[in-house]
Amino acid sequence: MTVRITTSLRVSRRIPLLQTLKTSVAVVLAWVISLWLLPGELPIFAAMAAIFVVQPSINQSLGRALERSLGVVGGVLVALGIGLWFGQDSWIVLGAIVLCILLAWALKLSPGSANQIPISAMLVLVLGAATPTYARDRIIETILGAAIAVIVNALIVPPVLLTPAHDAVTRLTLEVAATFDRVANALLSPQKYADLETLMIQARLLRPMLAKAERAISQAEESLTLNPRQARHREVLDADTELYARLVPLVTRALGMTRALRDHYDDSLHLEPTVQAFAIELERAAHDLRLLTVPSEGKPADTTAPAPEPLALTAPLMITTPHPQHWILIGALMEDLRRVREEITGE
Repeated sequence: MTVRITTSLRVSRRIPLLQTLKTSVAVVLAWVISLWLLPGELPIFAAMAAIFVVQPSINQSLGRALERSLGVVGGVLVALGIGLWFGQDSWIVLGAIVLCILLAWALKLSPGSANQIPISAMLVLVLGAATPTYARDRIIETILGAAIAVIVNALIVPPVLLTPAHDAVTRLTLEVAATFDRVANALLSPQKYADLETLMIQARLLRPMLAKAERAISQAEESLTLNPRQARHREVLDADTELYARLVPLVTRALGMTRALRDHYDDSLHLEPTVQAFAIELERAAHDLRLLTVPSEGKPADTTAPAPEPLALTAPLMITTPHPQHWILIGALMEDLRRVREEITGE
């Protein structure tokens, strides 16, 4: 029997170098300031707090600081009570760890706090005679380290994750437009079964792209929360969020049109006059959708640029009575096109 180890010791991408440098600065400041304010014991609690609290965003750092502080306070209080009543024997330390684990489970604490409570209790019982002064200093030390980490993360180039969100939304927009173009081309000439299957596979890729764009927007939103630089970047994120909201139903329509074409296709479909007109409307929809993409962040505005290109999907489409074999497909395509037009034009 073979054993497969799924845990990897290395990751495919390093954390940003800036975050590593900010963590180092936070640890140094927390260590030095804690030694100055609380001389005597090495400030390992402050250093650990600084290491764990520096996160990719200020909002995450604040949340981790609260988790860390509450976990340390809980663990120190448990260790203080157990140490004063039962001492510091080996089995007492082990019992305190187990008690803290069960306490965190009973209170339904988050993983950060749940792990920190037994660790803090163990360190307090092992490293310091559990006295009120020692316990108080360790709590102050942890809160100090966490506060310094949050401040460092906020002051030293706070991260703004707008570019990944903008790129993901733009790629999704262009791919939806490309799907419309591919369906239009398939309507204009005879298609083989393999071609229709390829068209369907390409359309299904829109779903993971949509999920990726949603995650990127969520990360961008979180990076702006409590960020001092958010006022300068909010407009770009709002534009990307609005475009993403339009793309959600458009992805559904693109998949629906592609599936309907694959399921109800026959070789005489391209001879239908309405289908020819419908293909032209789909190309116009793809054209208009590309016009909705917004400039990337930081791109200077061109004051000499021509006026925005008008939408092409404006004229009504005249429908003639289709062949009985085609009316189901044409009806489905027309309903999808109507909803596509509503989303693109904002009507």
